[in-house]
Amino acid sequence: MAQHVAFLRAINVGGKGLVKMTDLQKAFASAGCRNVGTFIASGNVVFEAANCDVVAKKLRTRLRRLLDPEPGVVFRTIPEMERLVKRAPFAKFAGERTWKFYVTFLAEKPAAKPRLPLVSDKEQLEVIEIRDRYALVVSRPIPGRRMYGFPNNFVEHELAVVATTRTWWTVTKVVEFARRSLQ
Repeated sequence: MAQHVAFLRAINVGGKGLVKMTDLQKAFASAGCRNVGTFIASGNVVFEAANCDVVAKKLRTRLRRLLDPEPGVVFRTIPEMERLVKRAPFAKFAGERTWKFYVTFLAEKPAAKPRLPLVSDKEQLEVIEIRDRYALVVSRPIPGRRMYGFPNNFVEHELAVVATTRTWWTVTKVVEFARRSLQ
């Protein structure tokens, strides 16, 4: 069985897409997944499955019953995630203590690869790389607002694909969680 992670879009965020992780685990198990585990309540599910495409089809029905509307789901293999983490793509920014780093997982490759960096001055976002169905994004504090822009809507709009975003911290911790729980 191959090891996978599913990133669900807009789960338990801002009072929307509310779901218990135990219910999410049951939905994945009933779709044919094994060793299902969740990491934090934002829709990060690690599991084993012989055929992720078959699971995805079954899972859509179960998620429709559990959540309305059905959330977008982006699947990756654990080896893909491990390669990303091993690359340490944000290491060159290690001294930037006030910046945030995100990985936006794309449901599919964009039809056209845009010229980089993609920048949102309003949200203080910069897409620095697009590769293997993900985008790497740097977020700086928004002047005068003491907050950060969140890249998901910006990336979806610019690339015209469904996506879901996680902080770099979450990405690294999901990989660690998968290593522990799927041994």
